[in-house]
Amino acid sequence: MNDDRRTVLKAALGLGLGLALGDPARAQDPEPRRARPRPGDRLVFASGPRKGKSIRPRDLSPNGEPLTAWPMDPRTKIVRDDSRLNEILLLRLEPADLSDETRARSAEGIVAYSAVCTHTGCDVWEWHAATKTVKCPCHFSVFDPKDGARVLDGPAPRRLPALPLEVADGVLTAAGEFVGRPGFQPAG
Repeated sequence: MNDDRRTVLKAALGLGLGLALGDPARAQDPEPRRARPRPGDRLVFASGPRKGKSIRPRDLSPNGEPLTAWPMDPRTKIVRDDSRLNEILLLRLEPADLSDETRARSAEGIVAYSAVCTHTGCDVWEWHAATKTVKCPCHFSVFDPKDGARVLDGPAPRRLPALPLEVADGVLTAAGEFVGRPGFQPAG
């Protein structure tokens, strides 16, 4: 093999490795509207008259009904709403009621979880104010948002993935990526 050919092959190999080992966030999904929530994404209303508007802590009532949200890239203003796995369930609870781990991921008592049930992927929720739990009405899995959305009852195989939060410029913002994989595991 001559030196020119060897140089070209080394360059191609280097480029290929660079692309494969590049930015893992970009490797996640090339389409920005499908990409999972990223640190710094602002949360916006998923529906209703304020759809697409930023969510502030005051928009959530303590121990009140949950809200659903989408992440939005603050730089490009692209709402990541092209995958239902990006839908986020927000609840405001008393910080003293939260487990230490959950409190560390919350912002002003507001917790965020994937809005897709880990059993079969339903994304409709019932709020039970008396027990401060959420229930998936499809197959009746009950989750405890005060304790990392662990499964209290039902067929769900695992807790809802949590999304760490912070408040930036008065707006709820993702402080990290989902802790766990959103969605469900199809029957094999």
